[in-house]
Amino acid sequence: MLEHQTLMTIAIFSLTIFIMVWKSGKLNETVPTVIGAVLFLLMGVVPLTNLLDIFNMVSGPAITILSSIVMSIVLESIGFFNWVAYNLVNKAKGSGIRLFIYVNLLCYLMTLFFNNDGSILITTPIIIKTVNMLNLKTKQKIAFLLPGAITATTSSAPIAISNIANLIALEIIGLDLNGYVSLMFLPSMLGILTTVILLFFYFKKDIPRKLPDLRLTLRNFEKNSYSFPHPLSNREVGTNVDWPMFKICMFIIVLTRGAFFLLTPLGIPLEAIAILGALALIAIRWYKKGTGLKDIVFRTPWHILLFAFSMYILVYGLQNIGLTSILVEELTPLIQSDRLYAIFTMGGLLTVLSNVFNNLPAVMIGTLTLTEMGLDHHTLQVTYLANILGSDIGALLTPAGTLATLLWMFILKAHSIQVSWSTYIKAAIVTIPFGLFVSLLSLYFWSNWVFS
Repeated sequence: MLEHQTLMTIAIFSLTIFIMVWKSGKLNETVPTVIGAVLFLLMGVVPLTNLLDIFNMVSGPAITILSSIVMSIVLESIGFFNWVAYNLVNKAKGSGIRLFIYVNLLCYLMTLFFNNDGSILITTPIIIKTVNMLNLKTKQKIAFLLPGAITATTSSAPIAISNIANLIALEIIGLDLNGYVSLMFLPSMLGILTTVILLFFYFKKDIPRKLPDLRLTLRNFEKNSYSFPHPLSNREVGTNVDWPMFKICMFIIVLTRGAFFLLTPLGIPLEAIAILGALALIAIRWYKKGTGLKDIVFRTPWHILLFAFSMYILVYGLQNIGLTSILVEELTPLIQSDRLYAIFTMGGLLTVLSNVFNNLPAVMIGTLTLTEMGLDHHTLQVTYLANILGSDIGALLTPAGTLATLLWMFILKAHSIQVSWSTYIKAAIVTIPFGLFVSLLSLYFWSNWVFS
């Protein structure tokens, strides 16, 4: 009976992940995960008594991510992102290389200020508008779009608040935000920079040295559904943005981000700070512009909370049938023997699991496995961070590794820009492993210096 239940559990989990990954864009990922979670509960794989504990674990991170997305919706509503698309081209001053740098910097900052999924939702349309404005060829468009997507996703590693998987795992380990950043920021940044540099050289032949004249291409661009400022001057473009409102919004966003690091050590919940920041932006927009909540209600992906809750039930089920016990038995001697081995073992394992199962369940499995190994405090923290590097950077070897990448491909398809899996994997396979290697090796040396 136990063997039959184990096989059924594995089959349901595998089918759930398969549907979630391969039907992404056509079917909301929450649907298969909820069905799988309900089946686990009906089978008794996850006892009902565990539901409250699971909800308490995932609700805070999910609410924090939702609040960040609400902030991005408010910024978009005041015309900021259309203005950004125009100025990416204007500031590049005719240089394709300069535009490449600005695009990747934009993706990095958007993830840092919001989160990886929100960054993909924001930056992908901006980059599409930018390359369409310039009337670039398809290969040239991909040379900006694909590196931008990878940068947006890998940039969730430096600070935990940019990724729901990072936040959930952070709570399991008991590491605070300041401790996370002190150990993770430098190693992950070195990995991100390595990846971006390699992506530049990979796409160098497709990046135009000199961009088309914006004044000529904009005339054709304005014929489509997008609207961009004209004539071409920064001052006149600025009139399309409510700058006093924008300055207030950015002040609140920066203040909220700073409060995460200053107030959470005092015991104030992360989600409480995030909610206050989002409510402040909504209230100010309503006061200044009279804009209600309609766009917030309809555009915020409220299902994230249910998705995270259901996904964790699935992972908890795998733990209950002994998957983490198997991993613990096989990996504990290696993890305990040497910190360098531990870092590369867990980073490599999470890379494989993320590309097979998707990074959200992978990082949960990896983190739960570590908690059962009886590791000392420092080794537990460092190997957890190796998990994050594997799930945030290593997961990008294939489009299936993260929901953000799958969402990116769906957005491109909706805009009639075709990027095949082979095109993506060819670029990822010669860049991601090196970025991951640099991050993991840097984590080893940096953590030894921090803990010394």
